[in-house]
Amino acid sequence: MNVVECDVPSGSLLGREVVEHAYFRDGYRTPLSRIELDVIAIFFGIFAHHPLWMKLLLIVRNKAASLAGLDVPTASEIFHVEMKDRYAVGGKIGVWPIFALSENEIVAGRNNKHMDFRLSVLKVLDGDRPSVVVSTICTVHHWSGKVYLFFVAPFHKYGVRKLMANASMAGRL
Repeated sequence: MNVVECDVPSGSLLGREVVEHAYFRDGYRTPLSRIELDVIAIFFGIFAHHPLWMKLLLIVRNKAASLAGLDVPTASEIFHVEMKDRYAVGGKIGVWPIFALSENEIVAGRNNKHMDFRLSVLKVLDGDRPSVVVSTICTVHHWSGKVYLFFVAPFHKYGVRKLMANASMAGRL
């Protein structure tokens, strides 16, 4: 797998202070062979191609989370990823609201009563090897957020790396 763990890039729209105070954070980097892709195409190259087993796990997780009163995507949204002509802050990309958008980065996520999370997809062009970095941060508001992350973090880490590796191997990045 050509995906390596890394720090959340210091220039990310996530913001240094927010990243440093997050309860959970991770970052993964993989080479970008298609440098002509914009950040939206990179986002969909990674997150619009979940294997069936992963979609089913997400649906089960979302069903349990919805019973706890959390805002979650529908099964239809997971199975049928909608691609729009235009994206802007306040809109949605995939199943997540967009919190920040620049030429080289999109930050999406969700706010819930137990925790807030942000997912950043950053196109990095510095140095001699372009790459993409996917970072996640979570800020917990309640002990249930910590419990949730205890169980979900291992699946999240594996899943993000798998999606990035699949996208790279399939030539979508």
